[in-house]
Amino acid sequence: MDRQLSATLVIAFLVVVLGLAALGWRSRRRRQRAFPAPQQPPAALGALLGTFPGFYVATTVADDRFNRVAVGGLGFRAKSAVEVYPSGLVVPIAGQRDTFIPAGDISAVSRATWTIDRVVEQDGLIMVAWRLGATAVESYFRVEDPEGFRHTLAGIVPAPTDNLPAPTESDSK
Repeated sequence: MDRQLSATLVIAFLVVVLGLAALGWRSRRRRQRAFPAPQQPPAALGALLGTFPGFYVATTVADDRFNRVAVGGLGFRAKSAVEVYPSGLVVPIAGQRDTFIPAGDISAVSRATWTIDRVVEQDGLIMVAWRLGATAVESYFRVEDPEGFRHTLAGIVPAPTDNLPAPTESDSK
């Protein structure tokens, strides 16, 4: 084969692969059209309890880490600085509207080692289980201060967080 034919075949193959990927993503969004868009932050969030820079990794359907949620900007990994307020979490994702996870919708906080497209060291991710409408989902974060993040979440989450005790007054001094 000559070079031009080889290049044409490679380009054709890449176009087919990209087309199939686009069809797959479109199909996923169609299957998830019943999922509501995530809430936007309300005007009254309360006092900022902490900001945790790092990455928003993914949101998946609960107990199915291979089923990525693709609604409202939750479909893509992005650098983020998660903000914790008494009323919930604000997850700013570049190029998307900020996502708000109400504290009352959070059912658990734990550690994780992997999710759909990310494997890290043992317990390197923080998983926040919450409800997106009627669907239980899990969001994964890789933050610079995971213990601080978990500790701050323990103060607002009504559910257990890996048996981590809620912060006391002496912790804030």
